Amino acid sequence: MASKKLTNSSLIYVISGKDDYLLGQAAQTLLDQVIAPEQRPMGLLDGDPDKITITEVFDELRTLPFLSDKRVVVLKAADDFISEHRESLERYFDSPSGPGVLVLTVKSWPSNTKLAKKLATAGRLIEVDSFKPAQLPDFVMTQASSLGKTISRTTAQMLVHFVGDDPGRLSSEVQKLATYVDEAKVIAPDHVEKLIGHNRMFDAFAVINSLMASDAVTAIDKLRAMFSADRDAEYSIVGAFAWQFRRMFSAKAMLAKGANQQQVIGKVRIFYEKENFFRLLSKFSLEQLAKIIQDLAATDYAIKTGQLSAPVAMEELIFKLAAK
Repeated sequence: MASKKLTNSSLIYVISGKDDYLLGQAAQTLLDQVIAPEQRPMGLLDGDPDKITITEVFDELRTLPFLSDKRVVVLKAADDFISEHRESLERYFDSPSGPGVLVLTVKSWPSNTKLAKKLATAGRLIEVDSFKPAQLPDFVMTQASSLGKTISRTTAQMLVHFVGDDPGRLSSEVQKLATYVDEAKVIAPDHVEKLIGHNRMFDAFAVINSLMASDAVTAIDKLRAMFSADRDAEYSIVGAFAWQFRRMFSAKAMLAKGANQQQVIGKVRIFYEKENFFRLLSKFSLEQLAKIIQDLAATDYAIKTGQLSAPVAMEELIFKLAAK
């Protein structure tokens, strides 16, 4: 997160970023600096920007605090609210109210607007950067540490593959895992597989199995069943397939270097459908597996950039693989 140094003297804060979870975390961190928890029942208004009026916001900010040091108004996802009340907010930014602190979270804050220029003197801008893919395992490890647990980078990467790249979803799954392991201090790969990845691994394997049996129709049916059975599948389905194909790539590479199947089973963690795994593996070359992993990366990009929905993108990929 990049921002100016925060001080409690600021009367207006704008928190800008693309990710809702990270915006919420930044807003919570700010509130912890601005108003004490025991003062929030009387001094904090967490308003709905779709329902609250601009008059109500200003009245709250200008009312003298009672049983609190200040009055704080928080409006999350306030982009439309700002657009609707831009002129009124510009006037308020010229002369913010002494008793009140206004906090706005937005997805976009163009620096060339009059409001943005006024904020430079009226308050503080907090810019929240989204995580790059390579940073997500570190985020998972930090979340686990905050709960008194340890998770290795490899296991964190496994979790990212199964859950997807949404920080809020990852944080939620880490909390579930921390509860699941109970008094154990380490979140291990077995825990991730059993609690989160088990069904997704089997489902992805079943699709691949049907595909290699030249049964594209059944493969598509199984793929659609994955979306129907799991409301989070659109966020995690590419990761489930990528995880399977990466395991297959690693296994194929080990076999090519002279490893036996038992060595591969231990290294790649093949605990289920062992015979089926090696039978399926024999139908791919190392080059084919590498190309499929590249295709999955392209599919993931198309989904994340909004070019295709997850179901359509994955069906296109399945048909593409079936044609080879």
